[in-house]
Amino acid sequence: MSPYSHTSFIIERTLPGSPAHAFRFFSEPELKRRWTSCHPDWRQEEASLDFRNGGGEISRLRAPDGRVHEFRAHYLDIVAARHIVYAFTMRTDGELVSSSMVTVEFTPSPAGTAMLYTEQAVFLRGEPDIAPRREGTGHGFDRLVAEVERSRAVIQ
Repeated sequence: MSPYSHTSFIIERTLPGSPAHAFRFFSEPELKRRWTSCHPDWRQEEASLDFRNGGGEISRLRAPDGRVHEFRAHYLDIVAARHIVYAFTMRTDGELVSSSMVTVEFTPSPAGTAMLYTEQAVFLRGEPDIAPRREGTGHGFDRLVAEVERSRAVIQ
């Protein structure tokens, strides 16, 4: 029996506006922060976004209990308004928790932009239930939809 848990999941959302407009909420630091800041009581210790092929992203947060949670991504392939491919790790107090490969696709649709998020993950602690990752990611995309709707400065 492997001590690791492997999974993949897909999340779909419809975003108002064109793919170019939706893409901005991933590529522009201030717009991205608006929908990824999900723990108002956590303190940001480090944040950077180098959104380009070969670039990366770091978010290190301290929870009220003192534990440090880190997200570190490496962008593998970015085609503006079409797709983002990246790999990321999650650590808690420096210990590697999971590693994932992600593809985010943006396609024009009658309602705006169809966004398709596909994550392939390995949980190194053998997490028996990956539902919290899927649900947390889905809640993040619900915040994304709300932010894109609020923006109303749709660039076509």
